Amino acid sequence: MLATRVIPILLLKNTGLVKGVRFSNHKYVGDPVNAVKIFNMKEVDELVFLDITASVEGRKPNYELLADIASQAFMPFGYGGGLATLQDIEKLFKLGIEKAILNTAAIKDLKLIGQASKIVGSQSIVVSMDVKKNILGKYQIYSHSGSFNTKLDPVEYAKRAADAGAGELILCSIDREGTGRGYDIDIVERVAAAVEIPVVASGGAATLQHFKQAVDAGASAVAAGDMFTFHGKHKAVLITYPDYKKLEATFKDAADVK
Repeated sequence: MLATRVIPILLLKNTGLVKGVRFSNHKYVGDPVNAVKIFNMKEVDELVFLDITASVEGRKPNYELLADIASQAFMPFGYGGGLATLQDIEKLFKLGIEKAILNTAAIKDLKLIGQASKIVGSQSIVVSMDVKKNILGKYQIYSHSGSFNTKLDPVEYAKRAADAGAGELILCSIDREGTGRGYDIDIVERVAAAVEIPVVASGGAATLQHFKQAVDAGASAVAAGDMFTFHGKHKAVLITYPDYKKLEATFKDAADVK
């Protein structure tokens, strides 16, 4: 297992996997269960599944699909999307899923974070933060799959989420997601410096160098979607994962710099 986690984030829409750019123009890229089987062979340490329409549509998670995924996954994985109550979260863990990822529900009621942490442990409760700059260059948090501007400041919200009992944060830049331009290092540095819990950088990674930059900025782990889903300039669908030795060398270099 790598000292620094490298996590594929897979987006669910209906029962299929999709990918988009800046949270829009999503296209079908495959079957989630088949993707899990490939990641099993690649010996991936951890996966994240996010249902991008559950909260927008006001519906519950697709527990039947999640049960199928859990039955095939050899690695721990987290799930987010449509989790609105403690009962939703408890049902998730009964399927064998290791982490519940809260976004819109946590913004609506921070107390849910603490309530869930008391039941399953803070290490299993992750708060996902989708951030975007406004026209004045100020970072703000968006909910409902990036469709609603909450006007919340990411740094202050990260502190509140950590204080409420979150064990980890996933920080995704809407502006960078799907672009391959690298992480938004500025906001990664700000959030990572403000909290003591792990911060997972997400949105924009396309190279191992991007991973290193995020870790140098304070991220405890890195996540990506396109990098593990597409191949080549024409973005042919190909489920893949970097070679472990190359990843180890990347993070060793990051540690040496520190």
